[in-house]
Amino acid sequence: MPNGSPVATSPRLLDLLTLEKIDRDLYRSQVVFQDVHILYGGQVAAQALLAAGLTVPDGRAPHSLHGYFLRSGDAARPTVFRVDRDRDGRSFSARRVVAVQDGEVILNMAASFHRSEEGLDRQVEVAPTGPPPEQLPPLRLPRLFGVEGRRPTQPDETVTSPTRLWMRATEHLPDDPMLRACVLTYLSDLSTGLGSLRTPGAAPGSTIDHAVWFHRAARPEQWMLMDLRPGSVAGGRGWYTGSIFDADGVLVASLTQELLFRAPRQPARPSAWE
Repeated sequence: MPNGSPVATSPRLLDLLTLEKIDRDLYRSQVVFQDVHILYGGQVAAQALLAAGLTVPDGRAPHSLHGYFLRSGDAARPTVFRVDRDRDGRSFSARRVVAVQDGEVILNMAASFHRSEEGLDRQVEVAPTGPPPEQLPPLRLPRLFGVEGRRPTQPDETVTSPTRLWMRATEHLPDDPMLRACVLTYLSDLSTGLGSLRTPGAAPGSTIDHAVWFHRAARPEQWMLMDLRPGSVAGGRGWYTGSIFDADGVLVASLTQELLFRAPRQPARPSAWE
């Protein structure tokens, strides 16, 4: 395979979140594998965040990211990540990352990192209620490695892609806020909040841009509830928001995503959930 990257039929999550340092501010993914679908966006976003985090001073964890998906990626090829160090202030660090395959940019991302501070901690949003994950049957999480899921009652039971789901990592994770944020990013692109707005003539398509805000420390190896809510469809684009809570109902992260939402130009492939 290209650049000697190992092929893995079932890679570990921590292997996906390990990058090879090529040069200063230049990194490459180490695991490739065959996939009938395009490269999972959550994977390349998590790796881009990790590349940025490898360049920031110790003690600063990511508090937000915003990525634009520019081209489809290939899971069978390694991805190279180039980091630009925009600024290191007294408590914040700003980075930009470009992810490249075969000389073409597939993702660019802006990420910001913050040294944790003491201050007001107040949560307004309330987690949805329902049975705990231990009382629900297992849910297959397509295309993800080292994680498991449960499907609670859905706001709309007719959708194929769940808008509300329990999830957690099945691998032991080091006590590293940076790595835990990368795992959250990996999971954040798992489903879509727009399935209920699908029509015979238009449906959710490829992701255009994706943003995540990290509010509080999370432990992704413990159960977390992701709740996705449709917001708008207009001009061939759809937009939704989401929240990620821990098992105690604490809001650990928020996300928003914009997708293409239009009639496909060619027969659509089955959803990874189908």
